[in-house]
Amino acid sequence: MKVLILTQYYPPEVGAPQNRLSDLAMRLSHSGIQVQVLTSMPNYPQMEIYEGYKRKFYKKEELDGVKIHRSWIYVRKSKKILPRLLNYFSFVFSSFFVGLFRTGRFDYILVESPPLFLGISGYLLKVFKGSKMIFNVSDLWPESAEKLGIVKSGFFLRLSYGLEAFLYKRSFLITGQTMGIINNIQRRFPDRELFWFPNGIDPKAFDPQMEPTGWRSENGFKESDFIFLYAGIIGHAQGLETLIKAARILQDDNEIKIVILGSGPEKMHLQKMAGENGVTNVLFLDVVSKINMPGILREIDVAYIPLKKLDIFLGAIPSKIFESLAMEKPILLGVDGEARRLFIDEGECGVFVEPENPDMLAAEVRRMKNDPRQRSDQGMRGRAYIVKNFNRKTIAADFIGRIQALSG
Repeated sequence: MKVLILTQYYPPEVGAPQNRLSDLAMRLSHSGIQVQVLTSMPNYPQMEIYEGYKRKFYKKEELDGVKIHRSWIYVRKSKKILPRLLNYFSFVFSSFFVGLFRTGRFDYILVESPPLFLGISGYLLKVFKGSKMIFNVSDLWPESAEKLGIVKSGFFLRLSYGLEAFLYKRSFLITGQTMGIINNIQRRFPDRELFWFPNGIDPKAFDPQMEPTGWRSENGFKESDFIFLYAGIIGHAQGLETLIKAARILQDDNEIKIVILGSGPEKMHLQKMAGENGVTNVLFLDVVSKINMPGILREIDVAYIPLKKLDIFLGAIPSKIFESLAMEKPILLGVDGEARRLFIDEGECGVFVEPENPDMLAAEVRRMKNDPRQRSDQGMRGRAYIVKNFNRKTIAADFIGRIQALSG
């Protein structure tokens, strides 16, 4: 079996799709499947081409035993719609030509969405190479962009929904990161083959008993400090203004320290908001390599997992949940729906807080700080729950089995 993974995002970038797809590529390769990756020059989330990749249209390399083909992408540090579209479509253009002339023939092309537009390149390569297309949906685009108010043009939304339907109907298999995504697509396209392909963890990569890394002291924290961490993309969907408002409420407790670790389009806005409101108990840190995250999680107390209060997120499962629980850290979950059912009601891995409710968030932070025994119990239950239900080895094996079953 030969598989091409087509994705705009891949290591050395950090993030959920990067981690999931690189792990999948490695596992496919180790299982005897011939796998290659077609991706862009790394630039995310700083929106700047990394050193060693600048001014190149094509670069071939190898990572974890997997061949990587990289093609040019237009990158600008701008939130405006035109530069973002140029970013997406430049890679659609370059990935098609690199895929056509620099890679061989494949049985399957796995396309990562979003960006939805990458499906254009995936479909054309499928036709020219006689492959079957597997369309992986990690976010319901354009629906989420419409609900978040990021895209407001009715004409553009109609085109995007039309493209979505075109790609789904021409896919051999559609995979989705959550059951919410799967159910949404099943409802609209009942004749499509679907597979739940959740995020997960490699338990061996996370050791809750690892030695302290010194991260606390390096960042000026005391052993008595209660560290409340948000780590991930700082974007529109997370609604982190709620955390800044809660931090202001919590300033009377000198031991509560809030850390926002990551990069994204809303970071400068949040820093400005904190400064204007006199919030002094929030520390902003830059994004780190995934290799360093277990050591950081080892030294915090609670991980915060938020999304905005929108129906579109009732089926969302933020990937940062898995890493925190793998390190036996309880979560304060500001996401309702599927994530709450799995990790709070069923797994008992933390506490739920109503999304975009700063008063409730502040109250729960205080309560969790004052109950270390409960935090410890929740953390241990959390690791046991995800090792049992979200082990990447099992997920990859099930994925391969589903493809083989559908192919006869």
